[in-house]
Amino acid sequence: MLSTIRAVLTVPDIRKKILFTLGVVVVARLGSAVPAPGVSFPNIQQCTREIDKGNGLSTLFDLFSGGALLQLSIFAVGVLPYISATIIVQLLTVVIPRFARLKKEGRAGQNTLNQYGRYLTIALATLQAASVTTLAASGALFAGCSVPVVPRTDTMTLAVMVVVMVAGAAAMMWLGEQVTEKGVGNGISLLIFVSIAHRVPADLRAVADGFGVLTLIGVLAIGIVLVAGVVMVEQAQRRVPVQYTKRMVGRRLYGGSSTYLPLKVNQAGVMPVIFAGSVLSLPAVVAPLSGGAPLLPPSGWLHTALHAAMIVGFAYFSIGILFDPAERAAELQQFGGFVPGIRPGRPTREYLGFVLNRLTPPGAAYLVAVAVPPQLLFGQSQSLPLAGVSVLIMVGVALETVKQLESQLGQHNYQGFLR
Repeated sequence: MLSTIRAVLTVPDIRKKILFTLGVVVVARLGSAVPAPGVSFPNIQQCTREIDKGNGLSTLFDLFSGGALLQLSIFAVGVLPYISATIIVQLLTVVIPRFARLKKEGRAGQNTLNQYGRYLTIALATLQAASVTTLAASGALFAGCSVPVVPRTDTMTLAVMVVVMVAGAAAMMWLGEQVTEKGVGNGISLLIFVSIAHRVPADLRAVADGFGVLTLIGVLAIGIVLVAGVVMVEQAQRRVPVQYTKRMVGRRLYGGSSTYLPLKVNQAGVMPVIFAGSVLSLPAVVAPLSGGAPLLPPSGWLHTALHAAMIVGFAYFSIGILFDPAERAAELQQFGGFVPGIRPGRPTREYLGFVLNRLTPPGAAYLVAVAVPPQLLFGQSQSLPLAGVSVLIMVGVALETVKQLESQLGQHNYQGFLR
């Protein structure tokens, strides 16, 4: 491990990418601590100490903003609008024929879809910033606090807050794309990783102060087991063997190689958990605006059961969007590949669909097992440093980043060998 880290740091190109990524992370964290115009910083610190942060708004949205939401900073909106917009655009490629054609046009079509995603990000960020500003000005964001977090609630002040938060969301989106292009790993995923990871020490200290050292040791032990289990399942895959036929191109013979098609047990990733949490958090966000109470209390059994059911449903839905057996079978047939014992075309499509249907139930059950038990044991009001969503995101991003570093290091060594 130490030799790998030393090798990565000694490569100039990779070292520059790592330093650039760290610089972007520092900028993002600094922006999360700068309050938006019109916000009283002393009052918001007092309200944060006074209130219970277990409402529906602060469970998921504040998680992805790295605590910036409840600080009403310039990056309070965070990257959740970008994630939502990207997912919506992916879903629309199945519904809208133009989007489907753009998806098949390669890089040019993907750039157009990304541009649509950016426009939708600004729209969603405006909606979320307006909601957060309204909740803060009305006192619903910090219900029960004795001091106002926004002393002046005139239209101009609130409009400036919304504009600054939307600009902060656009800046976060730009920073994430810059990391993806010039840094290491997926920029948006790394920003989410840092937003979650920076809260772990404070949450562990809160557990030790509130429940004692023995409870902290128990939480750490459970966390280690949970992380090991998540790593094992995230790395688990069903390898479908693929054989390529030999073909003559000019005077050269190509093909005849054997490989495999990796199908992960958790093919949907963490998206079903994010979908379910986002949908269930919407009533808790809308209820204070309308002056009512949420229809589904976060601590109720109905909320928990609906959460688990939505995770399973979104798992099936996400896999249907992300992996198309017919498209994959057509690609194999186009390049002369086939599954041994399975005829190309429709039989291959049916076989891949059969394998995927066998993998989806355990994958969905795994997501429910990781996300729901912390909610049952500690409730929504408890900020867990190693809760299910946090572990899924941090482990997934860490594994993907390490793979990219190893790939870049291997490519550099290969090029050096050629020289």
